[in-house]
Amino acid sequence: MTEEATGAAENGTEARSRPIDGGGGTIDGGGPTEGARERARRREILRGAGVYLVTEESLSADRRSEEIVEAALANGVRAVQVREKGGSARRALEIALAVRRLTRRHDALLIVNDRIDIALAAQADGVHLGQEDVPVAEARRLLGEALLIGLSITDAAQLAAPDAATVDYLGVGAIYPTGSKSDATPTGLRLLETARLAADARAMRAPAGGRAPIVAIGGITAQNAGRAVLAGADVVAVISAITLAPDPGRATAVLLEAVRAAAARRGVTQ
Repeated sequence: MTEEATGAAENGTEARSRPIDGGGGTIDGGGPTEGARERARRREILRGAGVYLVTEESLSADRRSEEIVEAALANGVRAVQVREKGGSARRALEIALAVRRLTRRHDALLIVNDRIDIALAAQADGVHLGQEDVPVAEARRLLGEALLIGLSITDAAQLAAPDAATVDYLGVGAIYPTGSKSDATPTGLRLLETARLAADARAMRAPAGGRAPIVAIGGITAQNAGRAVLAGADVVAVISAITLAPDPGRATAVLLEAVRAAAARRGVTQ
C-alpha cells in the first residue's frame, strides 16, 4: 500500500469516528465540531474558486491529466475534480494521488467524481455525486462530516428532493451542449437561476449552514462563463475549455478573468 493510501485509511477511520449529523455538526456545548468547521472552510474555498477544473485524460490532447492540472493551478484554479470516465480505476487513483500533491501546494481542493473509495484513498476534500450514484446519506456515513459532497442537478424537480438540501454544493447543468457527456440535455441558464433562488431560500430558512455554492457545468467557455455567473453561478466547471486548449494555463487565466468580471458586475468579490 502506498504512503498516501495508508494515510487515507487512517484519515477515513478518524473521519468516520467523529459525530455525524448530516447538517452543520455540533458538539454538546452547541458549537460546531472540528469536522463541521473543516467542511465549512472547504466550502468557502469552493465558493471563491471561480473556475473548477474537471479532469478527463481522454479529452486532453494526448497529455496527462497531471500536466493539465499543474498548469491550471499555477494560473489560479483552486478546485479540481478527478473524473476520468474513459480510463481504469487504477489510473484514476494514480491521477488523484498526483493531483492531491499538487493541490496541497496551492491550498486548492481535490474532489473525486463518484468514487468514494478513490476519494478516501487520495485523501480528497470531497466527492461529487450524480443523481444515480450512492445516496447522499450513505456517502456522508462513509466519508465523515469533514468532506464536501456535491450533487448534480439536471432538472428543477431535483432541487426539492431531500438530497439537494443536505449537500455542500450543487453542480447545475449541462447548461450548454457538451461533448464530454453526450446524453446530457442542455438546460440553459433558467435552471441556474432556479437553483440559485432555491439555495437562497433554503439559506434564509437555515442561515447557520450558509448557502450552498452553485457550480455551473456543461459547455462552459470563456465566452459564456460570465452569463452563467450573472445567472447565479458562484463557480464555473470546465473540462475541454482547459484540457483541450493549446495552452491550458493561459486558458485558465482567461476563464478566471471572465468569471471575476461577471462577479464584479453582480457585486461579488472572487
